[in-house]
Amino acid sequence: MDFQQSFETINFFAVIAAGLSAFVIGGLWYSVLFAKAWMKENGFDEEKLKNANMAKIFGGSFIFSLIISFVLALFLGPERNAMMGATAGFMAGLFWVATTMGITYLFERKSLKLFLINAGYHVVTFMIMGLILGLWK
Repeated sequence: MDFQQSFETINFFAVIAAGLSAFVIGGLWYSVLFAKAWMKENGFDEEKLKNANMAKIFGGSFIFSLIISFVLALFLGPERNAMMGATAGFMAGLFWVATTMGITYLFERKSLKLFLINAGYHVVTFMIMGLILGLWK
């Protein structure tokens, strides 16, 4: 891979937009769609969530999301398009991220329900990131 060529073909606005998409998806995923089940499976209550260091959580999550988006753009290469981006993002989310989480969840004896909630979030997020990066070259 010619990294110089790849760096030159990256749209950094698309990288930022794809990184921000993780927050939109996460907001819907963990606040609207699966909030109660996610909280129950983690043993969280409203009080425990309110006492969290939100600057650290959201700041760190944003940095990680930007890293994911940037590396995904590099991985997709300069000839990317929407279909390729969405497909590669979906496959990376399902076959790399979710399976890796699955191994950890097995050893940590976490529930299948929690695995499906969290892995599902990442599969959808990677797919949408790939779509954005493929569309907005």
